[in-house]
Amino acid sequence: MAIGTVAAFWAVSFLFVLTPGADWAYAIAAGLRHRTVAPAVGGLLTGHLLMTAVVAAGVAALVARSPLVLTALTAVGAAYLVWLGIATLVKPSVPPQAGMEQAPESWVRQAVKGLGISGLNPKVFLLFLALLPQFTDTGGRWPLAVQIVLLGVVHTASCAVVYTGVGTGARLVLRARPAAARVVTWISGAAMIVLGVVLLFERVIG
Repeated sequence: MAIGTVAAFWAVSFLFVLTPGADWAYAIAAGLRHRTVAPAVGGLLTGHLLMTAVVAAGVAALVARSPLVLTALTAVGAAYLVWLGIATLVKPSVPPQAGMEQAPESWVRQAVKGLGISGLNPKVFLLFLALLPQFTDTGGRWPLAVQIVLLGVVHTASCAVVYTGVGTGARLVLRARPAAARVVTWISGAAMIVLGVVLLFERVIG
């Protein structure tokens, strides 16, 4: 692939990654609640790589042509986001006080939760479906699937940098400010609920 094409895709992809959403909310929660954001971010990245593999395999195109399957996928993803948002509001992530440390959540559970957030996010799926193929060259020397995988890896690398920075920043800045951390967590939870409801309304109800 031409370096210019990869660079152009990276620029567009990076702008998308910089836009706050469910992934950001989870990274912030992980920064406030856990000693390291690595498991949570690793789960988020795995979800993006999974979406890359789905698009590269051509499954995404088949799903996009099936309104029923796409509607079901959107409904599941939207319901998951709403559930996470409600859970965040009910039990906000706040810095633990001295002598009141929370029971640590296993790394596997953190990673699985991150995988669910990004892997079941219909917005990520639809973005990949619409964006990745636009930067491929059907007449190029590299197979189309390989080109898509390369672009997906570039996108995931950007996610790794941004999500790690967001989670670590939340840990360093907000852990010393419990009130601010609680507000940010509430906003994150509300954002996930709104996003889930909008997705559900647009695809399922609308």
